Amino acid sequence: MSGYHSFSQFYDNLTFNVDYKKRADYIQSVLSLYGHPWGLTLDLACGTGTLTLELKTRGVDIFGIDGSYDMLSIAMEKAAEQGLDVLFLCQEMERLDLYGTIDTCICTLDSLNHITDQKKLQRAFDRVALFMNSGGYFVFDMNTVYKHREILGNNTFVYDTDQVFCVWQNSLKENNIVNIELDLFEREDGVYYRQSEHFKERAYETDEVKRMLAQAGFTVRAVYADMTTEPLKDTSDRAVFVAEMVESKNAE
Repeated sequence: MSGYHSFSQFYDNLTFNVDYKKRADYIQSVLSLYGHPWGLTLDLACGTGTLTLELKTRGVDIFGIDGSYDMLSIAMEKAAEQGLDVLFLCQEMERLDLYGTIDTCICTLDSLNHITDQKKLQRAFDRVALFMNSGGYFVFDMNTVYKHREILGNNTFVYDTDQVFCVWQNSLKENNIVNIELDLFEREDGVYYRQSEHFKERAYETDEVKRMLAQAGFTVRAVYADMTTEPLKDTSDRAVFVAEMVESKNAE
């Protein structure tokens, strides 16, 4: 996921349908359900920082990490425009290396699906666990196997916004991996300029994710259908995992 060079400049425009305020409300409601205060919070794979900054304006002590310099450049520009002092670091999820410990980690909008190697996903969970304080919470979402097989699959999607015309082509491979090809057409002075982006996402079975979290030292408190506190269904397109670090691995 460290690419996103061309996509980064259009990301916010193409994700116009994401209601970050509602997503912030939702995560807060989940943490409140378990009586967990935010404390020092990491927004893992924060992208262009929209959710990070939304939570910052609500008083959350938060910082963001992403593997894309291009995404983070936009995040820092937005923080400066809003007059917010937020730390952004460029790191891959499986190589997370923090200056101290955290109380909460969030990771949203299927960012973890970009890790298509199961061993690397395990390392990402292990690294979050390493820096998580006892009683800390890791709340993240992932696309489901159902979504990859039945919704993304071998389908093509077209998005036409005021900034860019995007053709999104998918091809389903083994291990529920979807190859994603983006062709981005930006209009300038009546001429369209084309840029392309390629990346992959992998969907994991819920039980696989639970096992990896347990191996990292987390206790899974719940798995919800996206934006709800209802149990995951066979037709849910995104799963929300709520995991607690009962006994921290980090040195006190």
